[in-house]
This record gives sequence, C-alpha cells and structure tokens, in this order.
Amino acid sequence: MRRAVILGVSVVLAAGALTAAPASAFMPDPVDDPLRAAGVALAADAAAGAGIAFGPCPKDSGMAAPVQCGKVAVPVDYAQPNGRRIELLVSRLRATGPASGRQGALLFNPGGPGAPGLWFPAVGLKSAGPVTRKVWATAARTYDLIGFDARGVGHSAPISCVRPENYFHTPSPDPRTATTAVKNRERAEARTRADGCGRRSGALLAHMTSADMARDMDVIRAALHESRMNYYGVSYGTYLGAVYATLFPRHVRRMVLDSVVDPDPQGVWYGTNLSQDVAFEGRWADWRAWVARYDSVYKLGSTPSRVQASFDLAMRKLAKKPAGGSVGPGELHATAENAAYYDQRWVVFAYQLSRYLHGDDKPLVAAATPDRSGAKDAENGDAVYLAVQCSDAAWPRDWATWDRDNSRLALRHPFETWPNAWMNLPCATWPAPAGEAVDVGALAAELPPVLLTQSERDAATPYEGALELHRRLPGSRLITEVGRGSHGLVSIWNQCLVSRVDRYLTSGSVGDGDVRCAGHPVPVPSGAQGAKDANTGRYY
Repeated sequence: MRRAVILGVSVVLAAGALTAAPASAFMPDPVDDPLRAAGVALAADAAAGAGIAFGPCPKDSGMAAPVQCGKVAVPVDYAQPNGRRIELLVSRLRATGPASGRQGALLFNPGGPGAPGLWFPAVGLKSAGPVTRKVWATAARTYDLIGFDARGVGHSAPISCVRPENYFHTPSPDPRTATTAVKNRERAEARTRADGCGRRSGALLAHMTSADMARDMDVIRAALHESRMNYYGVSYGTYLGAVYATLFPRHVRRMVLDSVVDPDPQGVWYGTNLSQDVAFEGRWADWRAWVARYDSVYKLGSTPSRVQASFDLAMRKLAKKPAGGSVGPGELHATAENAAYYDQRWVVFAYQLSRYLHGDDKPLVAAATPDRSGAKDAENGDAVYLAVQCSDAAWPRDWATWDRDNSRLALRHPFETWPNAWMNLPCATWPAPAGEAVDVGALAAELPPVLLTQSERDAATPYEGALELHRRLPGSRLITEVGRGSHGLVSIWNQCLVSRVDRYLTSGSVGDGDVRCAGHPVPVPSGAQGAKDANTGRYY
C-alpha cells in the first residue's frame, strides 16, 4: 500500500510547525503518515526531557521492590499531540550484572492484545520459577527489564465494554453450536457488546490500533533515554513489534519475536482468525492422539475418535447438569482450548476430563470455574482485544460473509471455528472507524537482524505466519521447534532454542542461517491417575 513520505526535517501541524527533532527522539521514520510521525517526535522529545520518575509500584500491581514503576504521558491521538493525554504505567528491574556489560533496556509485550505487561521484570528475580529463571538469565544480567501496560490495559487508562460484575455468565453453552437460533442470539449479543464498548470506552476507542501502541513504545523508548530499543514480543506482541519495526526501523537495536502472528495486511484480522481455526483443529488432533496412547491411564479411548467421543459426551452431560453449578460446555471447551495452546497442559486436562467422566468433578470444577475476583481484569483484557482487532483493519460488516465463511470452515474444522467467530463478531458492528493494516516490512533494509522463534504446530499463531514475516524481513533468522505446537516458546526450556536467543541478546549474532531445533519432550503422565508430568515432576 502507498504511504506518505516525509522528505524534510520540518512538518506542518494543525497547531503549528515541528522543527527537527533532537537526538533523544531521532528523526521520524518515513512510513507513518506525516501528522502522526510528527506527533510521535513531539511526544518523544517531551518524554525524553521528562524521563520516568521510577518509584514504588501500585499496591494492586503485584510488583514490589526491587522492581520499580513510573508513568509516561502519551497523546490519545498522535495527529493532535497537544490534545488529550493519557498515562502509561511502566515497570523496571535494573540489570543484575556489572555495569560494564549493560546493553540498555529490553521492552516486553506478552500479547493478547490486552494482556498486562507490568509483571515482566519479575522474571529476573530469584523468586521466579526455575524454567523462567533459566530462559531469562542472560537478559536479566544484561538488560534493564522493562514491562508496561499498553494503552487501554490495566493501569494505563483501562477501557471496558461491560460492567465487570456482569462479565461472567456461567454456566455457558457449547460454543461450537451454530443453529439458526444460536446465530441470531450471538449476533444480538455481539451488537450489544460493541455498543457497550462505544459507550464505556469513550474517545480512546478510536485510537486503539497497533500503530498507536507502537507509537507509544517509541515514546517509552525516549523516556528511558535509549536511542535504540531492544524488544521481546510474544504472540500478538510479535505483530506489535513488527509494526514498530516498520514505523521506526532506525530505532530498533535487537528484536526477538516469539510465536509469530501473520502480518500480511490482507489477513489482518479477519483472515488471520480463519487460519487459526484450521490450525486449532490440527492441534486438537495432536492432543487426542496423545490421550489415546495413554488410554490405560485416562480411559478416555484408545483412538483419537474415541477420545473425541468422550469429550463430546462430557459436553452433553455438562449441558444437562453443569458441574459445581458453574462449569458447563463452554467452560469445558475453554479448558480444552488451553490444552491446545500449551502441551504443558495436556496432562492436567486429560486428568480433569477423565476424573469428571469417572464420577469425580472436583478437579474440573476447580480448574474451569471462572475466578470472579479477576472479572475486572478479564473483562478489560477482552475489551482491549476487541478494540485493537476491530480497529486495525476493516472487518466484513455483512452477516452473510461471516455465515458463509465460518459455515464452510466448520465442516472440517469444528473445534474452534464458531467459538472464534462468536468472540470476534462485535467487529461486524464496531462503533469506531477501522484503520488500514500496516504494510509490515516496508523499510526492512534499515533494520538490524531480527530473530524469530516458532513452533511448527502452533495453533494460535500458525507456522505460515512466521514464514510470512521472515519473508518480509529479509535479514531475519527463523528458529523452528520441530514437531511441537506450544504457544510462546519463551516459557519452554529448549536448549537449542534458548542458547541461540541468549547469543543474540548478548552479541547481536543471528548465526549463518535458519535453524530447526528438535522439539522439547512431549508430556508423559505419571502419579496417581496421570495427574503429573513425568518430564518435570510438576502438577500443572
């Protein structure tokens, strides 16, 4: 797509003229439109002058010393940098290694969109779990670890679509169902949800795109007094990083993108979600095949089709009588989705399903009952998810398109197709205008090498997306975990992969070419009734 190019060092704004930006803010990069590029430069210059007054984190953040927090002011609309502003909360843990080895700040985004990020510096503390400590050991010694709540999230001008006390509706029905009555109900509920987002989230709703969040990251970079940024993004965080690298390629120092979202503008986000549905079916098949191998443990069936029959039986039973009064088919399906995301959860989900079908619903109820104390955060996360996805690019506005595409896909890929459609359907009547997807990689020649990590059978971010971003960033390197499908490889100990990430963070070296790493060990059930993973000795 064609983008306006800034040719000079002075850009005229509605409120006046912008002179050349100081070194602290760098020159605006020429992919963004002129008004917003100029607005970012102004905001970054102001942030560089103000810095961040780090101190104790808010009590409700869960972060305590030595982690510190501080605020950075950003414009709601970068086309009007002197207009309304909001504050983003940023967290920091200083590098634990010697000052001589410090390589700057490492900013992290955990994905979502809508996931809070303040927790990230805690991975550098001794209290972090053993695998987490291993994965982040090099980064914690070498970099100041920087977390933040993106705009609209958590402590950073949070948005909302419904009252949190009305967020959980349990027990919920089977989300795979798509009768005419269900379609009519879901369409009405989606419209109500979209209207609620417009009423409750105000003017910020029109400025919740990934490009807006990338501009915010550049202001944070300036406030940290870093001329170039190091970044680690997971899941949606990879797309946010790719957008940042496109808008600000000269501001990137090192960038690791883990579990890569497909950045093709033609697929953002309607097509991307349809691709997810296909990949989830494959990952659900992986779990069923694994359970069938351990029929002597779980007694859920000796073939994948019999395991599916056991799952369907549980869905029907829960529809008639919800477990614990709160776990219906919808809650069971959500728990199954988690197992499709992470094979670390295969053991525990098989155990919960087995115990339920053999007369003990306590493990399932404990795991699948929504935590109402977290309703506010959960609702906020879903609101941000919709606000970003519905605003980044246009979605079909006519129901006929949704009905046709999802009906066809569900014939062969029923596990996630309609559940995904219902989640995203508010985008069909979204009250804020949709933008135009960023042409990721437009200035790839100006980027340093970027490191991509991806599991081959990831359902949430299918492998094809990593190949697409790899193609768009010619200097990038791709590390593939072969034959596995866990999402977010940062949470998994794979020596082949972690050693290369460590080397990159330490030296900037991406090696001579792409690498295919053997997969981490597949879970092996152990303990009473298969509740524990023999590889780790852990109950998940």
